[in-house]
Amino acid sequence: MITYDQVFENNKKWIKEKKATNKDFFKNLAEGQNPNFLYIGCSDSRVTAEELMGTNPGEVFVHRNVANVVSNIDLNAMSVIDYAVGTLEVKHIVVCGHYFCGGVKAAMQAKDLGLLNPWLRNIRDVYRLHKDELNAIKDETLKYNRLVELNVEEQCINVIKTAVVQKTYLNGGYPLVHGWVFDVQSGELIDLKIDFDEKLHEIQEIYNLGAAE
Repeated sequence: MITYDQVFENNKKWIKEKKATNKDFFKNLAEGQNPNFLYIGCSDSRVTAEELMGTNPGEVFVHRNVANVVSNIDLNAMSVIDYAVGTLEVKHIVVCGHYFCGGVKAAMQAKDLGLLNPWLRNIRDVYRLHKDELNAIKDETLKYNRLVELNVEEQCINVIKTAVVQKTYLNGGYPLVHGWVFDVQSGELIDLKIDFDEKLHEIQEIYNLGAAE
């Protein structure tokens, strides 16, 4: 377990390593960011966006919360999406969940979790939407993993429902929305291959907020 003091020692080593490979690294970093990706993931300490994607500072705009939820009444998430798409002009939005997610597991339990109840209701709603499929899975681990995947898919749909994503995509062909799952047992990133165009077409009957200008 890393100690408080070790954090600052590690930071000094990191600075030396970066300067050794590129003396202008921090000068360039200070000039601004131009990420291609918005990553929306879980707060779980085992799932660090930049490390599992193999990216450097400035390449990924990151938003994390419990169980990678995208709620239309969460001003934090909505502000992040609006800024990433409208100002940073990211080309890809990724919702990344992970197997053995504590938030998803908690949502599967029939118990009062206090302040977490309204947040986990988002995941319980995913279960409700897909209960026939999930209830047919007898193995609890497989059921749990499938709910992780379905939660990612539903959060991708919530991203696509936003006006800024619809309008920007219809006007310029970006951003594309992707759903990933990180397998903490193997380290593998799994692309759920969300069909963005199909999902957009499906939701536009009700959530059409993006008439091209």
